[in-house]
Amino acid sequence: MISSERIQAIMQGYVQKVDAGDIEAIVALYAEDAVLEDPVGQPPVRGLAAIAEFYRQGLGTAKVSATLSGPVRVTLNGCAAMAFRIEMLWQGLPCSLQVIDVMEFDEQGLIRSMKAYWGPANIQPLG
Repeated sequence: MISSERIQAIMQGYVQKVDAGDIEAIVALYAEDAVLEDPVGQPPVRGLAAIAEFYRQGLGTAKVSATLSGPVRVTLNGCAAMAFRIEMLWQGLPCSLQVIDVMEFDEQGLIRSMKAYWGPANIQPLG
C-alpha cells in the first residue's frame, strides 16, 4: 500500500505542476487507464492520451497560479483530498477558483482517478 506521506507529496507536487503549467509532468502522474472528472458531472476523461489533451486544452491555453488552501487529507486505502485555489483569467477577467480534488492512487503511486469538485459559485472576481 502506498504511504500517506507519499500521497501527500504527490498531491502537493500536482499543485506545483499546475502552478508551473507543466502539462507533461502533470500527465506523468496518471496511470495509463486513469479516469478524470473535472468538474464532477462532466463526462469522464479516460486514458492518458485523453487526459493529456484535456490539460493541453485547459491549462495549456491560460496562465494560472495554484496554491494549496490547507493540508492534504489522506485515507488508509490510497485515496486523498485537497482544497486549492487557482487564479486565472475567466472570460477575460482575473478570477479565483476554489477547488477540491479527490484522487485515488495505485500501488505505484500513480493517479487512478481524479475528481475535481467546483462549479460557477466557486469562481470569484479578483480585486
